[in-house]
Amino acid sequence: MLQQAQSAFNEPSSTALASQLSSFWSAWNSLAESPTSEAAKEAVVAAGEQLASTFNELGAELTQIAAQTTEQYDALTGEGGEVEDDAKQLAELNTQIRLAEAAGQQPNEMLDRRDELLDKLSSLANVTVTEQPDHTDTVYFGDAAEPLVQAGNVNWPQELSEAAGGRLGALLELTGPKGALSGLQSGLDEVAEALAATVNEQLAAPFFSGETATTLAVAVTPAEVKASTAEAAGANDAAQAIAALRGGAAEQGYAALVERLGADVRTAQDDQSNLQTTVTAIEDQRQSVSGVSLDEEMTNLVTFQRGYQASARTLTVMSEMLETLIEHTGVVGL
Repeated sequence: MLQQAQSAFNEPSSTALASQLSSFWSAWNSLAESPTSEAAKEAVVAAGEQLASTFNELGAELTQIAAQTTEQYDALTGEGGEVEDDAKQLAELNTQIRLAEAAGQQPNEMLDRRDELLDKLSSLANVTVTEQPDHTDTVYFGDAAEPLVQAGNVNWPQELSEAAGGRLGALLELTGPKGALSGLQSGLDEVAEALAATVNEQLAAPFFSGETATTLAVAVTPAEVKASTAEAAGANDAAQAIAALRGGAAEQGYAALVERLGADVRTAQDDQSNLQTTVTAIEDQRQSVSGVSLDEEMTNLVTFQRGYQASARTLTVMSEMLETLIEHTGVVGL
């Protein structure tokens, strides 16, 4: 999700916000040099509209990414979702295993299937399992208040938080009040607000309307653009003041936002790599204790195959020896 957000910002590129901001300041600088030029005024409005449009599109993309994140969470946790489906299967297996154990049977296949479901469920959130005296599993899921599965019963839906861990905890963390996606959206809105405020305060009439990324818009026509707040012909104080905003609050805020996104992506990638190494090491240890080694099984298979071939060869040699003996001694079989 963070990589999608990074792609939406598309920095550095000629169509991204940093470049559009630079073009906007340059347009005002050109107007300061030619305060009465209609072409310069049109360029200012065009640059402002392009800048506002880029804000609008980026804000909408971030909103869409956040919505996709929420949709993923709802699909996994909602009615008929993966959590509910796995929980129902675990509850059913609990019942079957309890009955089989009571009948003196060894339900190995069902036990293996239950372990597979627990592994699958643990990718979605932290899972803790307590085995009961009747060989059923009580399954605690994430930071839910009640066990997800208890004997043959399923307790779902339940509320989870970012502390749930796994994929669900990560999805909640992204869209939570202090989440990365929430921070990007609010940060972009702050940049848009700073841009509108710092530009508008230099003019008698507001140049921008709107105070968020998705509502920012140019509020004037080229004919209404003024290079100065004074009436003197050729005055350009306003245009100069706006051109001087280059590198100011809006650009600084945006640069910090992009830098923070890059750091978040790098941190997420590093965490994923490190944790995957840990998962692989633990899985190898578990397989060494309870799993089946494919290399060992292949070795055994080759050994059995060679033994079979040797036995077959021995029987063939014995048959040939008997045939030779019969031919030379004239012994007739009964």
